[in-house]
Amino acid sequence: MKVCVLPGDGIGPEIIAEAVRVLEALRSDGLKIEMEQALLGGGAVDATGTPYPEASQKLAREADAVLLGAVGGPKWDNLPRPQRPERGLLGIRKDLELFANLRPAILYPELVNASTLKPEVVAGLDILIVRELTGDIYFGEPRGIEQRDGQRVGWNTMIYSESEIRRIGKVAFEAARRRDKRVCSVDKMNVLETTQLWRDVMIELAADYPDVELSHMLVDNAAMQLVKAPKQFDVVVTGNMFGDILSDEASMLTGSIGMLPSASLDANNKGLYEPSHGSAPDIAGKGLANPLATILSAAMMLRYSFDNEAAAQRVETAVKKVLAQGLRTGDIWEEGTRRVGTREMGDAVLAAL
Repeated sequence: MKVCVLPGDGIGPEIIAEAVRVLEALRSDGLKIEMEQALLGGGAVDATGTPYPEASQKLAREADAVLLGAVGGPKWDNLPRPQRPERGLLGIRKDLELFANLRPAILYPELVNASTLKPEVVAGLDILIVRELTGDIYFGEPRGIEQRDGQRVGWNTMIYSESEIRRIGKVAFEAARRRDKRVCSVDKMNVLETTQLWRDVMIELAADYPDVELSHMLVDNAAMQLVKAPKQFDVVVTGNMFGDILSDEASMLTGSIGMLPSASLDANNKGLYEPSHGSAPDIAGKGLANPLATILSAAMMLRYSFDNEAAAQRVETAVKKVLAQGLRTGDIWEEGTRRVGTREMGDAVLAAL
């Protein structure tokens, strides 16, 4: 299997390095995998003038999976919008037709006190958020900023087709069949026609999955329920913008966004795997970043794109063992545990592996 590795910006190169070490250890044990690095984001802009250069496109298209660190930073915030690092991320998602974003929010028992919510509210949390990734207001046209009646006006288009809704719904229902067989579809159908269609299609699709329970929730209520009673959810499926917001909210239930992996898949399970957090330029180069979300993203890659459940579980078990040993990066540290840096956490995972 061929992996395109995109370290990206900020802490990206540091956390990617640890995930690559884990994959190299598995390769020494017989995993057949090749890895090649390329540029994406701000570093790509600096080197080539574009956030998703042609060489990176070629490598990503030819690979079986893509492993990404993070992109962006204040250094590039004032560039023209097409040159900003985030355009590289949106570009690769669109280029590879990665329409399904899977973000698990799992609270490890050792980290229950790291959450800002009461232990009894979050203990045992295991949610999967399925976010549509290539449609909605992020990609809708027309869009822009222009002068109208002497003032600036900005506009975007929220749009979904029936086929887009149906295919992401199938991903959610299939995922629920492997879990607790419950899907909650999140929309805003009381004011948005786009999401009225979303709800209608989800109801129609549910007829194909009689073994899965379908419920519906308005997005504002869903945001409240995630912090009020998060364990009521199993699989949550929603559109691009709502999913972006809700998955970040869910990440903090686990104590740190530094613990959350993600997978973005196409119709054939080719995927882009990345931690849910950003590039954290304030700690870049200091060896402080938590690499566990990236290592767990590599485990998701082994599961979904490589269909190697044994290797995925081996990595996840190693992470659990390290947490049980009391090792913590700064974002999840508490009294009674041992604070370690990025490299030392990677060393511990390799030893546990």
